[in-house]
Amino acid sequence: MKIGKGKIVYITGGSSGIGLCAGNLLAEKGADILIFARGMDQLEQATAEIRSHSASEVQRIGCMQLDVSDHRAVQHVMNRAVAEFGCPDLLINSAGRARPDYFGKIPCKQMDETMRINFYGVWNSVSALLPHMKQKGGHIANVSSIAGFLGVFGYTDYCASKFAVMGFSEALRSEVKPYKIRVSVLCPPDTDTPGLAAEEGTKPEETRVIAANAKVLQPEAVAKALVNGIERSRFMIIPGLDGKFTWLIKRLFPRLVDAVMDRKIGKVQKGKAPT
Repeated sequence: MKIGKGKIVYITGGSSGIGLCAGNLLAEKGADILIFARGMDQLEQATAEIRSHSASEVQRIGCMQLDVSDHRAVQHVMNRAVAEFGCPDLLINSAGRARPDYFGKIPCKQMDETMRINFYGVWNSVSALLPHMKQKGGHIANVSSIAGFLGVFGYTDYCASKFAVMGFSEALRSEVKPYKIRVSVLCPPDTDTPGLAAEEGTKPEETRVIAANAKVLQPEAVAKALVNGIERSRFMIIPGLDGKFTWLIKRLFPRLVDAVMDRKIGKVQKGKAPT
């Protein structure tokens, strides 16, 4: 799918991080961009930034306030968006959050919130827009994570939600093919976003050790990989060589991956009471 002039793009979680960078990049290509997020102030700032990247003055760049975890709100806002802005050619589901901690310290309320934002948010957006997109085809790109195919210490609720996005995307891909709709799933490693900075407050020591040698990507690089993958109709989009290597090793030698991670965790926990 070539993204350019005349194409309509919706981006949930578009006010910061990967979503915002994708909006900037797609605006440079000439697409009309509509972003969604919860905070109106941040949405307006992001809209102005995306507009500054527009290829022409006639492009439409807009925003709508939305909590993707609220099914009724998503139905209402997305239907209004289609009526006012047009049906999207490309939907990017980028809203998400992570609050790493030991499993025993993660309350049920946090688990529920994580699933509602990271997975139900994807489900809600797709369920609201798919009936419209079936009429003209298009592309749906869902943001998962390396933690969507690799279980990582300290991310039990986050991994559950991102694994769900992976499974959902694989199943959806088969169902929407007859309607000329393609599906992609983005699996970025740690990315330098406000969300990653927020994770530092609760991240267990074991998690820090596991990620110590992993390269942190810039959101602009991840967004570029996402757009390139969409335009090449790829299902699995993994930015960076480290991420691709992790995917390959996990598929071919899962026991080796487990052994390496267990060794790092064991060094931290040596002489330390289990949490």
